[in-house]
Amino acid sequence: MSLSVGVLGYRFMGKAHANALARLPMFFPEAPEVSRDVLVGRDEEALAEAADHLGFERTETDWGTAIEEVDVFYNLGPNHVHAEPSIAALEAGVPTFCEKPLAPTLDEAERMAEAAANADIPAGCAFNYRFVPAIQYARHLIEAGEIGEIRHVRGRYLQDWLVDPGAEWSWRNDSEMAGSGALGDLGSHTIDLARFLVGDSTGEIERISGHLETFVEERPTGDGETRPVTVDDAYTAQASFENGAVGSFEASRFATGHKNDHTIEIHGSEGSLRFSLERLNELEVLTGDDRGYQTVLVTDESDPYVDHWWPPGHVVGWEHTFVHENYEFLSAVDSGGEFAPSFADGLAAQRVMDAIERSDARGEWVDLREGSS
Repeated sequence: MSLSVGVLGYRFMGKAHANALARLPMFFPEAPEVSRDVLVGRDEEALAEAADHLGFERTETDWGTAIEEVDVFYNLGPNHVHAEPSIAALEAGVPTFCEKPLAPTLDEAERMAEAAANADIPAGCAFNYRFVPAIQYARHLIEAGEIGEIRHVRGRYLQDWLVDPGAEWSWRNDSEMAGSGALGDLGSHTIDLARFLVGDSTGEIERISGHLETFVEERPTGDGETRPVTVDDAYTAQASFENGAVGSFEASRFATGHKNDHTIEIHGSEGSLRFSLERLNELEVLTGDDRGYQTVLVTDESDPYVDHWWPPGHVVGWEHTFVHENYEFLSAVDSGGEFAPSFADGLAAQRVMDAIERSDARGEWVDLREGSS
């Protein structure tokens, strides 16, 4: 029996997930059968065009109506519309998949996670980088003890699409709609990836110190006017984990020359790992008596997900992470099983981001064990 999918949002992430849903039956035949049923948005003309382009059977301008008519709900809209539709879907018993960050604010994220816990059905948060084969391989090495006790976690996510002060204002520049800037948009990925890779070894982040900076205070709107920028353009943070490991995180949308550079390094007592999204099929590994890093091409048939794609040595791309993510989420929906990253994982990342913002406001370290007060 086919699962009917309703999707709110049809731009960047809408395209990424529609492509993933279309690829599933060809490359993951064991995945549950799905139908791209209804696409939800506000602009009827643009919505109709997008539905035709992305392969959806129909459109709907009322997300509440759509929720009543589908088996699975994808909330891929801007951050400020994450909470209400997602909570409504969960309360209606509809498995829900939501883009990251989970919400603009910690309060909304807490309500969403509570709704997911009460519903006791799959509720996924879209941290797609967990599903890169090289990241899955890195997690295996860490869990197997190949690099020993974790001592340092270093993550950065650098882009440069806002370097030009003439770049137009968008909802991502507004705190009411986005919540935060580089911190939520990019930093949430890094924080989740750190938790995914080393959380079982290090425990959670206990204390954090953060700094936020906005470089351009207003941007043109395209009609001769300007609007204020009320989010951060860049952030940095230092962290302390439960086991005593230290962490350093940063993200910027002003890093000239960096297009989509998400790098994470894990240093242990017996070795180190290094990954860059701009070389996402590779993992740099140092273990044992190695004198330097070895570059491992993670494209063997035995590597996660690779057997579904091409012969060994043929690389996969950024878009494939969404196929893997959708496969895991929809399989959990079909079987009634669990999916990670869950809304609880989204909330955990949100708590760290909230602490970074509070640290910047106070000019001091924040202890996450003290809550959000």
